[in-house]
Formats: sequence, structure tokens, C-alpha cells
Amino acid sequence: MSVTQQQVLDCLARVMSPRGTALTNANVLSAITVADGKVFCSINVDAAEARAWESVRAQAENAVRAIPGVSVAMIALTAERKAGGAPPAPRPAGGVQPAAAHRHPHPPGAQSPMARQAEIPGISAVIAVASGKGGVGKSTTALNLALGLRDLGLRVGLLDADIYGPSVPRLTGIREKPQLNDDKKMIPLVRFGLAIMSIGFLVEEDTAMIWRGPMVMSAITQMLRDVAWGTLDVLVVDMPPGTGDAQLTLAQNVPLKGAVIISTPQDLSLIDARRGLAMFKKVNVPVLGIVENMSYFQCPHCGTRSDIFGHGGARHEAEKLGVPFLGEVPLHIAIRSASDSGNPVVESEPDGPHAQIYRAIGAKVREQLQGVIAAA
Repeated sequence: MSVTQQQVLDCLARVMSPRGTALTNANVLSAITVADGKVFCSINVDAAEARAWESVRAQAENAVRAIPGVSVAMIALTAERKAGGAPPAPRPAGGVQPAAAHRHPHPPGAQSPMARQAEIPGISAVIAVASGKGGVGKSTTALNLALGLRDLGLRVGLLDADIYGPSVPRLTGIREKPQLNDDKKMIPLVRFGLAIMSIGFLVEEDTAMIWRGPMVMSAITQMLRDVAWGTLDVLVVDMPPGTGDAQLTLAQNVPLKGAVIISTPQDLSLIDARRGLAMFKKVNVPVLGIVENMSYFQCPHCGTRSDIFGHGGARHEAEKLGVPFLGEVPLHIAIRSASDSGNPVVESEPDGPHAQIYRAIGAKVREQLQGVIAAA
């Protein structure tokens, strides 16, 4: 059954704002996107009124989801402070704190920003794969790490939370769309023995994801909590690159048991990796270690090794910062071609040297998670 924009507008007209005005007349709705039963929009309000609007957002999302033919509904609350207005009140412990709040550690007995996190039923550990900047091979590493953990006997899921540039559909060769179960939860797609979810399964590959931070968080929250993940030992989350508000908010609201930082050897990438590591430390997420990706290039014809981006920078940085160094992954055509073909190297060449590298990284990650993951 095809869903139209007018159906969505008619539905939202029955949802009242905090002042009793129909949502469609409150001058707060963004453009509504409707495609293949998927509905996306945002409610844009002043930051000072954000708390009052959260229940309205939830009502609107539930109402749209109930429209026959709607498979996915994502309605985000975007709050901005008006120019010249008073700054918004500090957010509660579960949200992103103002910059001043990070200057001193929490006083004894004070609630940590992580304290309000709710575990995802059935998932023993959620870990993030992150980078301070894009283009360092984060998504390729996240997928192959997930496969390495699978090969160690763990039940593993992969969430592609890189909203602006979801790569997992291409890396896995998945073209199908997720279905809904009887509880209206999305059923993750299964490939290579992994339970996989990505925003890229819900939108076309060439669609520009021009979303504000709160819209990103709403989408990620739905992919975490409105997905029937089943029972998993580890859920690997491929994070958006960078250290902005979206990354901080995600880290403070998702029950992360640790983070893996991806960097290349050169100084510019290491500077950004250092920022990413500092971000996780500020929100009390354990750093499981650093991976040096594109560590070196070895010619497939003559075997000559070239340190194109330098070498050993990430190992040195890990030692200096007192975090584990998880391993070096070379810049190699086999990894690139396997990724582009949707058949990652750990799956396509399980006995090859690169699969061994990813499994060794996975073993170091698993060792650090032994206290929280279920016995395989």
C-alpha cells in the first residue's frame, strides 16, 4: 500500500502541540519525506521548549507509524536557541553536558553522564568503532572486526550508524530491505552470520542525508532499540567520523562497553584520533585500543614494502596515551577489492594473512570484554 505525504499531514494534524495547536499549524514541521513506506521529518522548536515537545514528538512518531503501509517512521526533535535569547538550561545527566561541565571530574557521589543508559535486551556488549576523521577505513575495519569476532565463536551484530555516509550495504553486498515482525520492529538482515542494520537499507544509495544532529540521534536510537537484534554477545557500531555533538550524544546515550579507534600512521590522522580518544574518555567509555590502518603497502608483484603514510605512529600514540595497540592492517589491493565487491576479506580469504590480522585484533578486543560478554 502506497503512503502519501498528504496522509502523513492528515495524521499529524490530529497531534496537538503543547499549546493545543494542531502540529501542522504550529509552524514547526520540516519538509516530510515519504518513500517506499518510510517517513522522515523533524520538529524544529526553540531549545527552551524542547522538554515540553518531546512527548509531542513521540506521539507524532507513533501516530505516523500506525498509518497502514508505513514500515519506518523517524521524527526527530531539533532544538535551537534563538539569537539573543538566554542560553538553555543545562541538560540532564543523560544528555550532552555544556563545555564547562567537562572541565572538572564529577564530584564524589555525583551521577555519571553514563548512569542513565539502558541496556539493549539480549545484547551483552555494544562496542563502537570510531575515527577522528573520515577516509581512514573505519567501516571496512568495523565489518572485518565483526567477522573476526564471529570466527572466535561469538554471536555478533553490526550497526552502521554512519548516517551521513552508510557504507555497510556496499561492503556486504546487501540490497534487500528489512522487514517488520509482529511487534513492528525491524528484522536485521543476516549476511556472513552477522545480524546487520544500516540506514543505507532504508534509503537509496545516492540520497543525500542532510540531517541535523537530533535527527541523526533519532535515527540511530531507532536502529538500536526498534530492531529485533535477538541474542548477541557483541554489537559492533560503525560510528560517524569526527567528534561533534552527534558523536558525544551517541556515546552518552548508548551503553558502550568500549571503543576501538581507527587511525592511519600520518601525523594529521593521529591528531584526529587523539581527539576521538579524548572524547570517549570524557564520557567514561573505555578505549579498547587503537588500530593502525593502511599501516604499510606491500607490492603484490615484487614484495617490496613501502611506508606510504609513515609507519608506527598509531603504536607510538597508543603507548604514549596508555591504551592498548590492537594491530596493524596493511594497505592492500585484496582488502580494497574484497570490500568493493561486497565480500569482505575475512569471509572471502579466511585463511589469508589479512583475515589473520583482523582475527588477532578481534581476539584482543574479546579478551578485554570477557567480563561482560556471555560465554560463546
